[in-house]
Amino acid sequence: MKNEEFVHIEGTVENILYKNVSNGYIVLDLDMGTALTTVVGELGDIEEGEELCLTGQYITHSKFGVQFKAVICERKLPETAYAIQKYLSSGAIKGIGPTIAKRIVDEFGERSLMILEKSPDELIKVKGITLKKIDEISQELRRIFGIRKLMNYLSQYNISPSSSVRAWKKWGQFSLDIINENPYSLCDDEIELDFFKAEEIAQKLEISDNDKNRIKAGMRYILSENLFSGHTCLPTDKLLQKSKEILGISEEDFYKTLEQEYLEENLIEYMKNNRSFTFLRDYYIAESYISGRMAVMQSFFLDSKTDFEKMISEEEKNKNITYDDVQKKAISLALSKGFIILTGGPGTGKTTTLKAIISLYERQGKRVMLAAPTGRAAKRISDLTGYEAKTIHRLLEMGYSDGQLRFIHNENNPIECDVLIVDEMSMVDTLLFEAFLRAMKLNCRLIMVGDSDQLPSVGAGNILKDLIDSGTMTVVKLEKIFRQAQQSCIVTNAHKIVSGEMPDLSQKNNDFFFLKATDEEDAIHIILQLYLNRLPKAYNISPAEDIQILSPSRKGKSGVVELNRLIQMQINPPSSQKSEIKSMLYTFREKDKVMQIKNNYDIVWTKGDEPGTGVFNGDIGTILFVKKTEGTVVIDFEGRIAEYSTELLNQLELAYAVTVHKSQGSEFPYVIIPIIDGFDKLYFRNLLYTAVTRAKQMIIIVGSEDRIRYMVENNRKTLRYTCLKSFLKTELKNEQADENNN
Repeated sequence: MKNEEFVHIEGTVENILYKNVSNGYIVLDLDMGTALTTVVGELGDIEEGEELCLTGQYITHSKFGVQFKAVICERKLPETAYAIQKYLSSGAIKGIGPTIAKRIVDEFGERSLMILEKSPDELIKVKGITLKKIDEISQELRRIFGIRKLMNYLSQYNISPSSSVRAWKKWGQFSLDIINENPYSLCDDEIELDFFKAEEIAQKLEISDNDKNRIKAGMRYILSENLFSGHTCLPTDKLLQKSKEILGISEEDFYKTLEQEYLEENLIEYMKNNRSFTFLRDYYIAESYISGRMAVMQSFFLDSKTDFEKMISEEEKNKNITYDDVQKKAISLALSKGFIILTGGPGTGKTTTLKAIISLYERQGKRVMLAAPTGRAAKRISDLTGYEAKTIHRLLEMGYSDGQLRFIHNENNPIECDVLIVDEMSMVDTLLFEAFLRAMKLNCRLIMVGDSDQLPSVGAGNILKDLIDSGTMTVVKLEKIFRQAQQSCIVTNAHKIVSGEMPDLSQKNNDFFFLKATDEEDAIHIILQLYLNRLPKAYNISPAEDIQILSPSRKGKSGVVELNRLIQMQINPPSSQKSEIKSMLYTFREKDKVMQIKNNYDIVWTKGDEPGTGVFNGDIGTILFVKKTEGTVVIDFEGRIAEYSTELLNQLELAYAVTVHKSQGSEFPYVIIPIIDGFDKLYFRNLLYTAVTRAKQMIIIVGSEDRIRYMVENNRKTLRYTCLKSFLKTELKNEQADENNN
């Protein structure tokens, strides 16, 4: 909602219709003097009789009619004797019912709440109230008045009541004292207030710039923000530079505070090549655990030296196929060692090799399970191999433990299988891989499959590349392009790109096309023609279902935001027959193609009769219904039907065009890529390679030959600060030393 759409209303709470204690969501009737108004929103622990000043907007619910959706709530205590009695009679204060409420108001009148708050001992005058009862009421009053004061205090900074509820759950009656002493404590994991919101409170409290709590929170903010760029840690000198820029502090204050954070183990230091790196605690634990577990698996799964040549020959006869020497080596190592990385580009036979590994393990009576990071990647490997595959999240399963959503499978409840195969390993981030390894039985074999020349994961880390580059893992790289794949220009050009050669842009009768554009306006015109008319007519295909536009960038005329707006206006324009709803960035309509851009483990979905939870970063769906009056959107994520509230809309984007990064793990029949202008830092070789390998049937590059050449020649890999490679080398070196000593 924009500020100019806000409405302010005041009134007394007449009835509480619904209340969710866990998140503060409430539905109530507000008496505004002339009529009752239904109010909804995350307003906290409100009771009948309270006087409220609310800010929000009117909406129309299909079933319940006009409602006021409140986003800001200021609370006043009831002032009249009647309102006070109604408030106390509602059960707002534990231990006071209607009878006692009437006696209190009869005794103290309009002074009743003041007596309750400041002089509860005077309640002894009221018939039926004992000293023990007074003590119980006093404790309850401290809770009631405490959370009310907390909400009113934080509302002046436009901080949501749900944040107040989380703070109260953590600190209780000490919340205000803790916040006033250190407003940056609101940035902790349990509350997750934005750092700059805490800055607003700190400035009003005149907290100095070099306050240690401010510097601590600022450092964590910088490290957390850099997670979105893929960094699991930062060189400490880089952290210093950013801290000086953002916080305006001295080097002395920085190091003094950092040393304290190291001592308290809130942040962890790691030395790599004589350079200091600083981690958030969770990411240090994750990289340390991964390296340690890998070292254990290396020693556990020593090569059995078993000769599997006969079994492989039988598999060739049964499947009427011939494996080359490298494929046979991969199959044999997967069976004898049970712990390998299988890598290679398109057309090199990864899927064929993988199918043989699965088949031969099953012949030995082993239970094999397949997983991939995303739903699309899981469906793809399932279609290719003929074996069921699950997303890693679904394999690990989600459930509540100690009030928090966690993976069900872990060290204490491992996954029941003998062999786990993970496809698209380049997409697996650090925290997900840690959770995956924790859920594996010690004797479970692990086969990791991926293409290290593709872009790294959306989440922080560079797992596959670090594992391979460490030189400590058993890696088999398939490089031969098989005859059938050689017929595809998509495959041959992908291999040229990754080798630093220009792709063949002259082909006019295969599956790889280049259309020259003079500038961005020309490129956009060509892309729209291809998407809306030329490809659908030539191949009898659906634009939204069969064609995917991949752009290197979000920004600019040929970036995904602008392309999505242009395409939506053509393919799904506004109509009186279609409902629509707005988020901060987009307007969503029925039939729009959308993508989830953040992992959300709580979203409930159904697939036929099967219920489930969780929609994840990169999942693509189609909007079935926009229930504007209810403020919800119903989306079909390839058979999983989920309903989104307006609060969740900012986790969605239109998906007619998506970034190359977001396309990882997916394949699309027809792909269009604009390559004409943009940020140099995004125009590099493995981004182009990743984009090209997303196409199954056809790819069309629209743009500039010079710009393509620039990308091919720019072999600057995506820089990610991690220490996993160093961890692995250290762990495996120590493991080898222990073996030698024994």
